[in-house]
Amino acid sequence: MSRRTRRTTAALAAGLAGALALAACGGGSGFDNGSGSGATQPAKSGPVTLKFMITSNGPADVKLQQDTVKPWEDKTGNKVEVIAASDMNQQLTQGFAAGSPPDLFFTDANVFPTYAKAGNMVAYGDQLDMKSDFYPNLVQTFTYDGKFYCAPKDFSTLALIINTDLWQQAGLTTADVPKDWSALETVAQKLTKGKVKGLVIGDTRDRVGAFMKQAGGWIVSPDQTKMTADTASNLAGLTEVKKLLASGSTSFPKGVDAGWGGEALGTGKAAMTIEGNWIKGAIKNDYPNLKWQAVELPAGPAAKGTLSFTQCYGIASASKNQAAAIDLVKYLSTEKPAMALATGLGVMPSIKSAVTAYKGAFPNDAAFLAGAEYAQGPVTVAGMDPVLKDFDTQLASLPGGDPKAMLERLQKNGEAVLK
Repeated sequence: MSRRTRRTTAALAAGLAGALALAACGGGSGFDNGSGSGATQPAKSGPVTLKFMITSNGPADVKLQQDTVKPWEDKTGNKVEVIAASDMNQQLTQGFAAGSPPDLFFTDANVFPTYAKAGNMVAYGDQLDMKSDFYPNLVQTFTYDGKFYCAPKDFSTLALIINTDLWQQAGLTTADVPKDWSALETVAQKLTKGKVKGLVIGDTRDRVGAFMKQAGGWIVSPDQTKMTADTASNLAGLTEVKKLLASGSTSFPKGVDAGWGGEALGTGKAAMTIEGNWIKGAIKNDYPNLKWQAVELPAGPAAKGTLSFTQCYGIASASKNQAAAIDLVKYLSTEKPAMALATGLGVMPSIKSAVTAYKGAFPNDAAFLAGAEYAQGPVTVAGMDPVLKDFDTQLASLPGGDPKAMLERLQKNGEAVLK
């Protein structure tokens, strides 16, 4: 399952609390102005060695990153020490506290605002000459307090994943691919047979939230300064999910004894699921005989809607090699290295200039790529994570839960954070 779907643990919560505490500690941290204001430190003379911390699933990911930065090393004379984090957030927090974090590091969208608020990250995004090449919603995701902090590394979107064998067995054709909620309800019922559910979706905002977006709603305003949870649009989205679940055609993974939608699809417990393009790797590794197709999510009463999941290249305010780190990010944000990483990691490049190359390499990913133009990024408000996790807990009680009460609670708790 994608690293972007089950991130928050007790260790993460403790790590983020420690990061926030650093903001109040003042001197001795080695931070640039103690604010992450974007003012970079002077470049060192001569070659430098960058410490680059990445999330990794194993040696292959480390080698991929090493191979990708090698041309930059050869050109600049600098060296890159790629470090595979065992617990990224804990290790970063410890490094920030000691004044010796890695120069460059991966950071998730939901975590970066905490580091930015604490002054741990330098806001370098506006220094990138390819800023306009990034998808605008990704730039918005990594903007905090009016500053574009860090370059989006890559991203994923949600699509409707179909078991094509079960689809055909139900007598469905290409013409039946659902374009709206009504059609989704119809095909989900037709695909439900015996122990097979027509649709299995995750029970958190990372999946259910797509229906809120399709209804014209979202949790916060575009600039993330106001809570917009308790609205008729969001209620319509949750009501649709409740309707699907109550019909018997749809289930959360736990209802079919599966850990996530991809497992339900791969084991034949679901004919359809809603997942991101990370599902490709899971299918290849765990369910190689599965025949499947990805299509865009059905539109809601307001518009098309999907969610995006992304990471950025964070640069530490305490780094003495900021200039070299920014130069490396500029290199990684060009087509050739971006495509190499996308191919190796199963994600999509964050730059629009790589679209043609990506389409050519992965023609079956058209639905995921199409969602890039209208995808909703995650909520990136410092201190909001416990509120969102509480909302996830409420969502898991559907179809028996009260969507209106859930949204009212989310609104109230979120407003307390934004004050």
